[in-house]
Amino acid sequence: MSTPQPPMPQAAPDRWAAPGPAYAGYTSPIPVVRTNLMHAVASEWTKIRSVRSTLWTLGVFVLLVVGIGLLVGAVVAGTEADVAGSDPLQLGFFGLLLGSMCLMTLGVLTTASEYGTGLIRTTMTACPSRGRVLAAKGLVFFLISFVVTLVSVTLVAFAHVAMLDGAEGPTGQDWLKATVGVSLYMALLGLLSLAVGSIIRHSAGAITVMIGLLLAPLVIAMFMFSESLNKVQGFLLEYSIPNQLSIFYANSLSDSGPSGWEPLWIILGITAAVYGAAFALLERRDV
Repeated sequence: MSTPQPPMPQAAPDRWAAPGPAYAGYTSPIPVVRTNLMHAVASEWTKIRSVRSTLWTLGVFVLLVVGIGLLVGAVVAGTEADVAGSDPLQLGFFGLLLGSMCLMTLGVLTTASEYGTGLIRTTMTACPSRGRVLAAKGLVFFLISFVVTLVSVTLVAFAHVAMLDGAEGPTGQDWLKATVGVSLYMALLGLLSLAVGSIIRHSAGAITVMIGLLLAPLVIAMFMFSESLNKVQGFLLEYSIPNQLSIFYANSLSDSGPSGWEPLWIILGITAAVYGAAFALLERRDV
């Protein structure tokens, strides 16, 4: 008589096996949409308008540009100086130079602050295309800074023309440079700060670099008294950011160097090069 054999053990079901026929007709209630750049733009727009740093920096920017601009215009209009033949649009330079620090700060914070808080990991998880994220940040920031600057400088320009009745009326070219031209320059300067913030990944460090770029060439040139350094001094004066801004108001610090719309092409080339470097490093480095 044969001994009965014990039943063979059954293999445990494979939890990772492909779903059977029972799941073949399942449809997820969550719509699957192929993402594009506009989705990243919408995300960055939500972030930049939700943080208090945007409100504070842009608020201080408008206060400096409009407040100092109107104050300078009122002081000049209240003096007995002869303003005939002068361009009233030139008075907008003073507030804009100080306000540029606000746009540079906001540009740095748009990228570098996410590395400080660790939010960049969430951003890159939601949008693995790193280049798309940086492009969306730049597009949103550029449009915001351009619009805010354009509205501020246009308001100041109209106020100065109204205050200085005896001054020579600016031409259409003067209006275009002192409003649209200078707004494009400021937006590109802020975009350069955004790229520097992406490269350095540290808010304080990137802001320090940008403020140094704004002020250092002009300050260094002022203390170059040796005749052997005249060419270096002239170069620093001509290509410093304050002088580039003053060119839009037809008031350059030197008789040579860039003129007309050349400062805009200079800042465009520099920003494009630094932004390209930021793209390359973002793809190569870990978050």
